[in-house]
This record gives sequence, structure tokens and C-alpha cells, in this order.
Amino acid sequence: MAESNRDTQTASSARPMSPPMGMGGPMGGGPGGPGGPGRGMMAKVRPKNTRATLQRIWHYLRRQRAGLISVFILTVIGSGLALAGPYMIGLAIDKYIIPHDYGGLIRLCAALLAIYVLSAAMTWAQAYVMTGVSQRTVCELRADLFAKIQKLPLQFFDSRTHGELMSRTTNDIENVSNTLNQSVTQLISSVITVAGALLFMLKLNIWLTLLSLVTIPLVMFVTGKISGYTRKHFSGQQKHLGEINGFIEETVSGQKVVKSFRREAKTIEQFNDINTKLRDVGTKAQIFSGMMGPVMNVLNNISFALIAAVGGWMVLNDMSTIGIIVSFLNYSKQFGRPINDLANQFNMIQSGVAGAERVFEIMDTKTEYEDATASRELRQVKGEVVLNGVSFGYKPDVPVLKNVSLTANPGDTIALVGPTGAGKTTIINLLTRFYDIQEGTITIDGQRIRDLDKDQLRRQLGIVLQDAYLFADTIRENIRYGRLDATNEQIEDAARLANADGFIRKLPQGYDTVLSAEGSNLSQGQRQLITIARAILADPAILILDEATSSVDTRTEMHIQEAMNSLMKGRTSFVIAHRLSTIREADQILVINGGEIIERGTHQQLLDRQGFYYELYNSQFKRVG
Repeated sequence: MAESNRDTQTASSARPMSPPMGMGGPMGGGPGGPGGPGRGMMAKVRPKNTRATLQRIWHYLRRQRAGLISVFILTVIGSGLALAGPYMIGLAIDKYIIPHDYGGLIRLCAALLAIYVLSAAMTWAQAYVMTGVSQRTVCELRADLFAKIQKLPLQFFDSRTHGELMSRTTNDIENVSNTLNQSVTQLISSVITVAGALLFMLKLNIWLTLLSLVTIPLVMFVTGKISGYTRKHFSGQQKHLGEINGFIEETVSGQKVVKSFRREAKTIEQFNDINTKLRDVGTKAQIFSGMMGPVMNVLNNISFALIAAVGGWMVLNDMSTIGIIVSFLNYSKQFGRPINDLANQFNMIQSGVAGAERVFEIMDTKTEYEDATASRELRQVKGEVVLNGVSFGYKPDVPVLKNVSLTANPGDTIALVGPTGAGKTTIINLLTRFYDIQEGTITIDGQRIRDLDKDQLRRQLGIVLQDAYLFADTIRENIRYGRLDATNEQIEDAARLANADGFIRKLPQGYDTVLSAEGSNLSQGQRQLITIARAILADPAILILDEATSSVDTRTEMHIQEAMNSLMKGRTSFVIAHRLSTIREADQILVINGGEIIERGTHQQLLDRQGFYYELYNSQFKRVG
């Protein structure tokens, strides 16, 4: 009687990044398993605001003031030296080449060589410093993003696949890193070069300067038009990249299911569909970004040709010297080159902005602690849990629980049974405040859980799920996850109580055996015993067992049941039962159907009533027979 996707939320696509402290493993919740109502949210794309995004990137960059100031100084020196070159070339033509002054020409060429070498050294130094600035900035951004993810509510993860989140924390962050590392110095250098070149051009000939500015409005118009299309397609490219990452992650994780149902061809077809969409939008993005450089080159070459023609006419009419015209032509190239350089990097800039927007979209998501005004703490918890008139729905118009009331006295074992989708795990989700109730109240020892600090509340709860989640670490550290300050002796004591010590010691490295991803190098029963040991170590006041034995064989179930009995001793326990034979000793059994408690009582009382529970219990034994 496993719950439906809506109620259990153990699908891999909805699995949270890490379980709350003190719990036996991660717990899903809400409507976001495959096909859940949150699934379609991936397709939505936030309206893009490039200016706001750049301001937020600057908020991170300005923390590296010393580095940015150093980059600026180095860029000014390097660009200034580079700008001196064309002027000296014109001077060499007019003062040394035409008059045939070979000595002066050699001295000037030596000075020119020194200037260019020093300019190159400044360029290397600015790149070196800027690399450190960009990496520290992105490091802070990545840390803030990861910290934000840890504070997001479970319904956020229910609406997104792991692959999409991974894309935002890796691909998008990397795009931001590349943009900062290359484009920031390019932008500073371009501004300085354009301003310096313009000053030299005005000094050499004001009329030729005005002529060179004729194409500027056209350049700005074309740049604006192309950038609009490019930004749109790069944003689409990032979105589809997240989708394809999510699909790959989901498919690789579910290879056994794919092969068991012979869905390889269908999976390939689905992948090709997503891949084609990514190809199409990526092609458009690259085409539009690739247009920028050639278009700018054409416009700059038109300007260069006009200046050369007018400059030649001025020399022929003794209105200027050859050296001045040569210098001016060099400066006109330097004036246009920064625009060309930025155009050639335009796809990186657009990709970086699009990536930053996707990162900030997550960082703007409301955390489950943002509206928290509660400051009460639970101390010396006895374990009395009361639900009074609780109603809840993952969608406002689709109720999952309807006016549910129950009382668990300290030390009681409360079993929740019922058909798929009845609302059993939803009760647990509300008790743990993974979701907040919409009507009614839930209290622990007389205190409303809405008034309690969530961390304090969850510290008193221990959860063991059907899906035993383990991390790629040693067995010792996986158990220690229940209480980080536990000693090795306490960890081993918890394993013994969980009936896990025996098989752990038989492993090659014992407690120091490193588990593969999700503990796949252990059996399901062994993984479950480790999560029970983790919960024992956490020493919670209230225990939640969500179908912890439903996916193991009968012999393993006996070991797990013994471990759970040790864990439940003296604690208020809520047990979601798959096999009704495991809850005969429960103090109270609640039969839930359609979001309502339709029967309640002990095992024998419910059998004597010969109602829904009676039929459910007998149907299991008929199937066994």
C-alpha cells in the first residue's frame, strides 16, 4: 500500500539535496513527483532584465575592490602605452623617415619597442589579477547559491529535476565565471582605448575625427537589434540545456526501469526531441552572435576607407602631413577595435548574463524560513502530538486531508494505514512542517508547531523512509550524519542497536568502508539498517517510520523490525504501514481513506469491527496464501 506520487514523494526527481539534521534520511513531500502539479514549472522563463542582473553581478564584484583597482590601474597604463604607439609612428614618418634621419629613427624604434613590450607586460598582469578577482567572485556566488538551495522548501525540489538544478550550479555559474574573467577587463580596456584614441584623434585633426564618428549611430542601432535576438536565444539555450541535463540524470538513474520495460527506443526518441530543440535554439543563438563581428568589421572598414580617402586628399592639398594621416588611420582602427572585440565576445557576454539570471532566479526564491516569526524552542519534549481539525491540499481546490484529528500520548505508537493516495505521508509532511497546514492546528506538548522554530522542531524528529538514502562517504560518516558530534563508540553502539554492526564488521574496511552513490554497493536491507542506526544516534523524541520495511524480504524485515523496536522504545512513534502484520502491537491504528480517518482503534478492535481494516488485513493474508 505504498502512497501515490502525491503522497510519498520518493521519486528521484523530487529527492531533496540533503536531509534535515537528526533524520534517518531525506523526506520528500508535496505534489511534485513525475506528473505532479509542479512539473510544468520548468518550462516557465522569467522575463529577462539585463540591467538588474548586471547590477547584481556588480554587487559581488565590488567586494574585490583592491583587485579591481589594480586591474584598472594596470589597464590604464597598458592602454596608455598602446595609444602612444601610433603617435610615435606618425612622428617617425614626418621627422625621421622623410628627412632620412637614420639615427633618430633607430632611437625612436627602440623606444617604440620598449613601449610595446611594457604594454604587453601590463596586459598580462591585468589578466593575472583579474583571474583572481573573477574566481573569488564566482566562488562567493556559488557558495551563496548552494547555501540558498539548502534553505529552500521541499516543494521547490518537487517542481525541478536534479539535472536542471545541477545545470544552474555548474554550467550557468561557469558561464558567469568566463564572462567575468574575459569581458570585464575587455570592457575596461575598451572604454580607456576609445576615450584615449578619441583624444589623440581630436588633437591630430578635428574634421577627420567628426568624419570617423559618422558611423557610430549606425553601429549602435545594429548592435541593439542583434543583441535583442541574441539574448533571447541564449536564454532559451540555457533553459533547454537544463532540461536535457535533467533528462539524462533521470534516465541514467532509472536504467534498470528503462531496460526492464524495453523503453530504450522511446527514451532515445524523447532525448532526440529535447536535443533537437537545444540544437535549434543554440544554432540561432550562435548565428545571431556570430553576425555581430562581421557587421562591425564592415562598418569600421567603411569608416576607414572614408578617412583614408579624405586624408589622402588633404595630403595632396598640403592640408596635412603623411605622418599625421598614418597616425590618424591607426587611431581610427584603435577606436573601432574595442567595439569589434566586444562584438566578438558578445556570445560569451549574453551567455553569462543569461546564466546569471538563472542563478539569481533561484536565489530570489522564497526560503521556508523567510516568513518565520517563531522563536519558541522545544525543551524536554514528552512527545504528546495532537492534530485538531487539520485540512490541507497541495492545490487549493484539491483537498488531500479533510478535518483530520488525532492524539498521540507520550510513548504511543500510532499506525497510519490506508490505500494509495489516502493522505498518510501528507500527515507526516505537515507534522515535520515540510508543508504548513491550511486549516486546524498541530501541537507538540501543547505548543503549536507553527509557533516553533523549524530547526528546533526537526531536531526532535527522527525519520526512517522506505527509500533509504545514503551518501557517497564511509558507513561511519553516514551514521554520524544523525549527530555530527557523536564519537566513534556512540556510532558503533547505535549500529549494534540497529542490528547493523554484524554485517558492517564483515565488510573489507568495516565502518570505514566507502559507499558508492546512494549506497548502491549495499543491499536494500543493509541500507535501511544504517538509516535506522542514524536515527538512533540522533536520539529523537518523536519517531516517524514511513514504510521502512516495505521493499525487503521477510527475513530482512525481521532484522529491521527488531532494530525499529529498539528505536521506538520510549518514543512517540508514527508508523506508516505497508504490511499490516507489523503493526499489531500499535497503541492506535488510524485507517485513512480519501483524506479522512474512517476507523481508529487497536488491531483487535478493528478486526472485531469487521470494517475497512478487517477487509484490508484479510486481503493481505489471502494474497500470501
